[in-house]
Amino acid sequence: MADTKPQGFVFPTNTTSSKKRAEHDDMDNDDYAVAKKSMLLSSAAAAAWEDPAAAFASARHEFGEHGGVNMSIEASATFTVMEPETLRKMFSGELGADRDFFIYSRHFNPTVLNLSRQMAALEGTEAAYCTSSGMSAISSVLLQLVSSGDHIVASRTLYGGTHALLTHFFPRACNITTTFVDIHDMDMVRNAIEVGKTKVLYFEGMSNPTLEVANIPELSRIGHEKGVTVVVDNTFSPMVLSPVKLGADVVVHSISKFISGGADIIAGVVCGPASLVNSMMDLHQGSLMLLGPTMNAKVAFELAERIPHLGLRMKEHCNRAMVYATRMKKMGLKVIYPGLEDHPQHELLKSTANKDYGFGGLLCLDMGTEEKANRLMNLLQNCTQFGFMAVSLGYYETLMSCSGSSTSSEMNAEEKALAGISPGLVRMSIGYIGTLEQRWSQFEKAISRMQDSGLLNKK
Repeated sequence: MADTKPQGFVFPTNTTSSKKRAEHDDMDNDDYAVAKKSMLLSSAAAAAWEDPAAAFASARHEFGEHGGVNMSIEASATFTVMEPETLRKMFSGELGADRDFFIYSRHFNPTVLNLSRQMAALEGTEAAYCTSSGMSAISSVLLQLVSSGDHIVASRTLYGGTHALLTHFFPRACNITTTFVDIHDMDMVRNAIEVGKTKVLYFEGMSNPTLEVANIPELSRIGHEKGVTVVVDNTFSPMVLSPVKLGADVVVHSISKFISGGADIIAGVVCGPASLVNSMMDLHQGSLMLLGPTMNAKVAFELAERIPHLGLRMKEHCNRAMVYATRMKKMGLKVIYPGLEDHPQHELLKSTANKDYGFGGLLCLDMGTEEKANRLMNLLQNCTQFGFMAVSLGYYETLMSCSGSSTSSEMNAEEKALAGISPGLVRMSIGYIGTLEQRWSQFEKAISRMQDSGLLNKK
């Protein structure tokens, strides 16, 4: 990462809205000011928190231009100024978004900035900024932290797109290499980090698709001892895990998944120190500014309206996943779910997870072979209507995919074996539409059909 002063912006961690109403109705000025101050706490003020929902509720609330309870959408690509000298001051960094001065929406946009404040509050970080996709968030933050000739240590169990980025694209295009490790083997992690060359330790809080749970406190301790930045992908476990609270430096999300919840938006976010976000927006060397993975302001508005009920949705995703996993196990199926006591990291997750959010909204069934996995998914979708065969996760309907031939297909056979991805592994993102018992009866019917055909793969 270039050691240069960010040009044109200082992240506004302690600002209040500049959009003030002219009339305060039945409240006098002093009362209104107190109320306003309590409603507009910054993400930095919310950083010392116990619960992500409480932190979000305490964060700054952006009102609409005319006093609306929802923020306005700033759809402009460019922004005007009243005096010519202002442009020079903005480009030199003297004036920025912390004082409501904006240049161009690839740099910063007020609506996207507000969503970013919400995400910073949710993850307990000093700052955040949202991007056009999860992969753009991952690639941008890594390219900001790592330069040509540098090295990354990463978990060998990652989303297939991330694995391909680190395995193929970075070495070819950027001269950046990666060593993949078993993140549960702390000696292996420690030995893989080359002091002075390794810049980032990267892993997923809950791994895709095998649902392994990272020991974030211990991995962060090792990373910091070695002088590297710890980056955690928290896409599978928003609300459940808070990586920065556990010691990590940076959190990335594919907002497209649980946070969006509608399977209709592609988006991502980088959450971390203000200094990092500032550097990523540097006019000369910032990866977000220069590569331009810009989020549309209308998309940011849509997402900002969904985050307030993320906690409620996650609780129901997790509740149903726990009930189904327990019942599947009793049926003799080979089920992987961190909420089950026989999961290798069950106790770890109990000790690191935020209270009352459960153990995650995904589970896996290992059917042994791809043929059996496909047969089960076909029955669940086309015969009993339990869910849909589709990639992605966090939707209100249950989504199912055979990971080895879909979202992890970028990995070769050896890489899949090392990651614990069997040919018959079915990843299920458990939805919440319909009643729990209604959906469970649909699952039972599909299993009965599998038994009748003699294809059921039990432990």
